[in-house]
Amino acid sequence: MGKAQVCCCLILTLAPSLALAQSDQPPALPVPLATATGALPAGANLASAPSASASTDLSNEEVRLLIQKAAENDIVNDQKQRDYTYTERAEEHRLDGTGQVKSTESTTREIMVLYGEPVERLVRRNDQPLSEKEASKEEQRIQKIMEKRKNETEEERKKRLEREAKDREEEREFVREVSDAYIFHVAGLESVDGRDTYVIDADPRPGFQARRKEAKYLSKVRGRIWIDRADSQWVKVDLEALDTLSWGLFLARVHPGTHIVVEQTRINDEVWLPKHVWMRLDAKIALLKNFNLTADITYTDYKKFRADTKIVGSEVVNNQ
Repeated sequence: MGKAQVCCCLILTLAPSLALAQSDQPPALPVPLATATGALPAGANLASAPSASASTDLSNEEVRLLIQKAAENDIVNDQKQRDYTYTERAEEHRLDGTGQVKSTESTTREIMVLYGEPVERLVRRNDQPLSEKEASKEEQRIQKIMEKRKNETEEERKKRLEREAKDREEEREFVREVSDAYIFHVAGLESVDGRDTYVIDADPRPGFQARRKEAKYLSKVRGRIWIDRADSQWVKVDLEALDTLSWGLFLARVHPGTHIVVEQTRINDEVWLPKHVWMRLDAKIALLKNFNLTADITYTDYKKFRADTKIVGSEVVNNQ
């Protein structure tokens, strides 16, 4: 998830990700791929009560500022994530019209950083090593990326950094809209992985008028957010689409009931990074291709490095 996404922005990534998934190239954002049944994972029900009650001693304004702080921290996390390599395993179970599994697929990717940018490298499909032909194709793809980045001119580097700065500022502007788009309510306290968190419900604010184009979807999504009390970092987000979300005239539609749960974990006492994504998706792409699936992604084996990762044959090497 290399993606400085604020908590309530997650569902908005679904349609672009799915559109990219139809090509032969790996998507820039991973398309969550799924669990064996349509049942919600433990703790995924929006209506479930926090395990421990709390004194809701935060004013509405304090809650709004806490949401903003957690979202700003997530942008910082996204930058720090580029200091880490890790493994992403995604599993998909596509469902038929009756909700029965009709196909299953999994992929495992190593995420490394080449010349300051994350790169995904496919290493397993359905938990089996790639064929010699597929591995060679993947190696060639990465070598092309390396050559392009190694030969980047100073002017190209300047433009890239300017684009990244612009993207971060646009994310911050979106964060401000998120905090205005919802009515937040502290539902209580709950321990998550041994850490105390505020449990905050987010309901669309009646009459909200979006200033940014992408923010217009916020009124169709509700959520529950777990925020670490000590670090002001979001630990878990549970989102549900309340109405149809449409992109373009024929690009994509995400239907009501689409549900996504995202969890983060604290790494090396310095950064919060993705741990687990679960999703139940009902969508249509280009008004033709239906996606009815549940999905499960796990992120493991985080390793920090001090220099660019290099490819030596089929091995990933971190220069210290």
